[in-house]
Amino acid sequence: MSKPSIAIVGRPNVGKSSLFNAIAGERISIVHNSPGVTRDRIYVDCDWYSYDFRLIDTGGLEIDSTDPLLHKMQRQVEFAMETADLLIFLCDIRDGITSADREIAEFLRRSAKPVILALNKADTPELMSEAIYEFYELGLGEPYPVSASHKLGLADLMSAALSQLPQEDYYEDDSDRISVAIIGKPNVGKSSLLNYLLGENRAIVSDIPGTTRDALSVDIDNEFGSYRIVDTAGLRRKAKVDTEIERYANLRTTNSIEKADVCLIMVDASEPLSNQDTKIAGLAHNAGKASIFLINKWDLMDNKQESFRKWTEELRNTLSFMLYAPMHTMSVCSGQRVDKIFELINQVYEESRKRLPTAVVNEVLAEAVLMHRPPSYKGRSLKLYYASQVSSQPPHIVIFVNDPNLLHFSYERYLENRFRDAFGFEGSPLRLTFRPRKQDDNLRVKNEDRR
Repeated sequence: MSKPSIAIVGRPNVGKSSLFNAIAGERISIVHNSPGVTRDRIYVDCDWYSYDFRLIDTGGLEIDSTDPLLHKMQRQVEFAMETADLLIFLCDIRDGITSADREIAEFLRRSAKPVILALNKADTPELMSEAIYEFYELGLGEPYPVSASHKLGLADLMSAALSQLPQEDYYEDDSDRISVAIIGKPNVGKSSLLNYLLGENRAIVSDIPGTTRDALSVDIDNEFGSYRIVDTAGLRRKAKVDTEIERYANLRTTNSIEKADVCLIMVDASEPLSNQDTKIAGLAHNAGKASIFLINKWDLMDNKQESFRKWTEELRNTLSFMLYAPMHTMSVCSGQRVDKIFELINQVYEESRKRLPTAVVNEVLAEAVLMHRPPSYKGRSLKLYYASQVSSQPPHIVIFVNDPNLLHFSYERYLENRFRDAFGFEGSPLRLTFRPRKQDDNLRVKNEDRR
């Protein structure tokens, strides 16, 4: 069976994300004094004294709001409530019971879900002993005072919460789940792609740039495999990042790239590639991640064949350092060619994990040197002795030479092309490191071949 789940709900700015991070034991949701920072549902798998469960952070509930974005946020909260086994209703003990708290309490009672009432910002003994009694009026049972910022009262709260969750044993193996990060500039369709792949409106979609702030993670299982898809905040140029919240969001995006197995780099087919597109692609390349270029809004192109030729040429000229990444044209709006993405993810993921025998690597190296010998520099020539793949994701080949300072970048590019011709590595960066040979290197390589 799947993990039991707990959703934290409440009005804006009561500390839901702070409590979420305190229980999870790490900063996952963005925390800021501004109301409405959290907009999508944020999930994390938690382990509380050997009890595994899934924790959900939600946006602030504002009942009957007419604002379009706030209405979408409320729908996200309702989705979280529908899927959760238990709800933690968080209030601010310093504010006392507000009219919004009463409306939310009535809303939660109608949901028929078990509810635990938690009172945040109970930082002093006086607040914990006196102000707590007012909240019995909400009719949700015993209130549990906590301080998310100081991690006080969490043990009592979680003991009460876990006692109401299913106690059956379960097993959920994530070892084969491919982690995929969707990255790109704002408004290129990242959240729409996530919703399409999931088959529901999990991420809020809006024409307003910067709607997605947290890195939103969902698990998808289908006939192609098991995936963890992360929708990230759109990355703007540093000069345009003018709020602390957006800087936090950018850090979350960078962290998601570091944790991913595969990056889907989304660009808008109706706009030419920009310097920011190049920088975003460079983040995935420098992190050593297998990558795919997704050219979205392809349905807007009139002459598809000519447009494909132009885009292929533009990627080759502008992103010459990522010629290994395949280009895939699609339209999230119409669903055109979106389902092909999973096959591409599997392909580039397997290429990035490829391991090669040392003997085979040296055969290709010897053939490459025979076809094109290294150029001389000041009367000295680079000598390449042998090579070995030392790691994968990305594939990393170490080549032992007489003097790495004699290497010219053009010859390094030549060797990379020869290795790619021989072994593929489509969609994956390939790292080449040139080291001076030591006396014990021959013995180590021979031992690797025996293993």
